Amino acid sequence: MNLRQLRYFIAVAEELHFGRAAERLHVSQPPITRQIQSLEENLGAQLFIRTPRGVELTQAGSLFLEEARNIAARLDQAADRVHRAAEGNLGRLDIAIFGTAILSLIPRIILEFKHRYPDVKIVMHAADKLGQIEGLHNRSLDLGFNRMLVPTPGLVAEQLCCEPLYAVLPDPGPWSGRDSVDLNELRDEPMVLFPASRAQGFVEKVTGLCHEAGFAPNVAQVVGDGFTAMALVAAGFGVCLVPESITSVRMDGVICLPLANPPAGATVDISCFYREGDTSPFLANFLAVARELTD
Repeated sequence: MNLRQLRYFIAVAEELHFGRAAERLHVSQPPITRQIQSLEENLGAQLFIRTPRGVELTQAGSLFLEEARNIAARLDQAADRVHRAAEGNLGRLDIAIFGTAILSLIPRIILEFKHRYPDVKIVMHAADKLGQIEGLHNRSLDLGFNRMLVPTPGLVAEQLCCEPLYAVLPDPGPWSGRDSVDLNELRDEPMVLFPASRAQGFVEKVTGLCHEAGFAPNVAQVVGDGFTAMALVAAGFGVCLVPESITSVRMDGVICLPLANPPAGATVDISCFYREGDTSPFLANFLAVARELTD
């Protein structure tokens, strides 16, 4: 039994006439007759009774018509799902994010993608930079978001945007009521850095900026994420520098000020990276949305 036989059988069963079924299928009648005979032989049952006006379904034929329609419908659904998946409209995309990413443009990208492609399931994974690289290499991830990516064999990094750095300072305190703060004003302050990570990144960025400003930071703590760093500032452990996006978090006991006369490089990127040569339509559609929102 094959799909062609099912299609031919359904057409004859619905038309009750071989000639009309042939016209409907845009084929000649002999192939339909041969396929129906072969189908009856394979099933070991007579499906039609020939009459002067055409054909009638036998009891077995009526039963088989119901099953054949169900099979044909399932095959049509399967073909449609495969076609939609091939175009990136149906499937799954595994994306890795990091702590402060949830406060930046990344949620907007994901929500816009979900709006355009509602049948693509987005699964988000929290992972640090090295965890994201490992996930991309072992194909458990399709794409990762992070900052300050370094060239990695087999992966493509794409910068989406940059954001300035802000100082998180205790409030009330010496900077209460100020509009900005100079990085040099923080030279004697205990500094809370983040994230504690297996890979170089934001900690090295901040310490490098301090050295460029002419001082070595007085590192009080190195913690896992920006939220913890801000909480420690509120508790009186020191000050910290953060990307602008995290300043949307309101926390008692701190103020967030832009840097006055910021040194060159006092910004931090948001980038994505993915496997080199990945032709996934899901990835292509997601990247198109990301680029559109960050142009």
